[in-house]
Amino acid sequence: MAQIKTPPGHRTPRMGARQIYEALRDQIVGRAYGADGLLPSSRALAAELGVSRGTVTIAYEQLAAEGFIEIRHGARPRVIERERVRTPSRPFSRKVRLSGYGERLRQVAPRSEEQSRNLLANFRYGDLSPSDFPLLAWKRAVVAAMTRRPARLAYNDPCGSRRLRMALQAYLWRSRTVRCDVDQIIIVNGSQQGLDLCARLLLNSDDRFVMEDPGYLMARHVFAANGAAAVPIPVDGDGLDTEQLAKTEARLAYVTPSHQFPLGGVMPIARRHQLLAWARKFDAYVIEDDYDSEYRYDTKPVPPLHALAASQDVIYLGTVSKTLSPTLRIGYLVVPSQLQSLFAAAKQIMDRHTPLIEQEALATMLETGAYDRHVKRVRRRNGERRQILLDALRRRFGDRIQIDGAAAGLHVVVWFRDLPRTSEAALIEAARVKGVGIYPVTPLFSPDRRHQPDVVGLVMGYAALEARQIERGCQLLAQAVDQLRSRRLS
Repeated sequence: MAQIKTPPGHRTPRMGARQIYEALRDQIVGRAYGADGLLPSSRALAAELGVSRGTVTIAYEQLAAEGFIEIRHGARPRVIERERVRTPSRPFSRKVRLSGYGERLRQVAPRSEEQSRNLLANFRYGDLSPSDFPLLAWKRAVVAAMTRRPARLAYNDPCGSRRLRMALQAYLWRSRTVRCDVDQIIIVNGSQQGLDLCARLLLNSDDRFVMEDPGYLMARHVFAANGAAAVPIPVDGDGLDTEQLAKTEARLAYVTPSHQFPLGGVMPIARRHQLLAWARKFDAYVIEDDYDSEYRYDTKPVPPLHALAASQDVIYLGTVSKTLSPTLRIGYLVVPSQLQSLFAAAKQIMDRHTPLIEQEALATMLETGAYDRHVKRVRRRNGERRQILLDALRRRFGDRIQIDGAAAGLHVVVWFRDLPRTSEAALIEAARVKGVGIYPVTPLFSPDRRHQPDVVGLVMGYAALEARQIERGCQLLAQAVDQLRSRRLS
């Protein structure tokens, strides 16, 4: 008789056909039955297990279909001879065969960042405070989108909701003087998908692309994964040093001219014209990532490259990840008109289109003014957080630090003048032990580090923190720095 055992005192729940099949299969593979061993009849096993005979019959039929047993009318099921039983093969190590893209990705892909938990203050850039999210306005917009009954449920335009693109067209003109046709706007799943589309369509393997040094790491990764080689150009207080472009031939340049990431420089008009002249000379495109232009505190906005280039050489990239939430995955490209159909086709092949309900909700917020009111509110709140952070850093560290990029955005870069770069890892660990998450600027430089200062630099985001967390975080960071200095001097 088959024995399907449970722990003593445990009441056996009613078993299903799948459980019975798996238990008997394991017993057969484990040689609990000899060659030609007999299983109980379906009626007998059903009575023993307290299930219907049909349930057992299903399990037996599956075992027979997989070659474990033989079923004959009027006879008990018989285990097939052992050498004929298909036992699971032993695990083995096989050579992984990847495409060229896969091999490159294995080399350049960033490691998944472990989420730090139980920190008193986490200065990770890119996070936003949940309390800043316009929950009520977003809920109303989503409900309105869901109650708007479509004529049919069908795939949407790969370029995105036309209603959202019309709302974005108006918003970009009034907020950033970006003039474009609705058809030039492509809705994407966050700026990262926008970069991936640009890489696939504009770069071949072994092409070169200009990259700010330091610059946005995920942009560098997506271009390198396509086989292109980075040409790192240093940045200063005015952003990309365009003087160094004169003899640099490349197919593409990725820049953040309105607020250079991470150092915060704003590219002046002269450099913008120089960059555009370079693009025309080498028949290259410029990707203008305007990732956080809504947050300006001590600077006036400069016209974007897109407005200066009559949209022919520039691909403008924007997102709501810094205003609403990075979890929404809504971004947009404004592409030259001659590329619109190509980007639309690539987007359709990639994922058909971006989810529609979120697009319609964002369109409602833009049309009603709710989005503009929200941006004004979070700009004020983040301006307050920024000032609290600057005051706390200056109070704790004085002239031992240099702060870059404070005039705009949602982060600052802090350089510790008397801590050599070799102490970076030790400082990060010392801060973590005290409950503070800090993040080095090192990964944002090109791998040769030739443009990186020899002191510790941290990218400190503040948009997810409240005042008490910022104050406490800076206090604990100062303690970690003092401990590190003491160890170095002893």
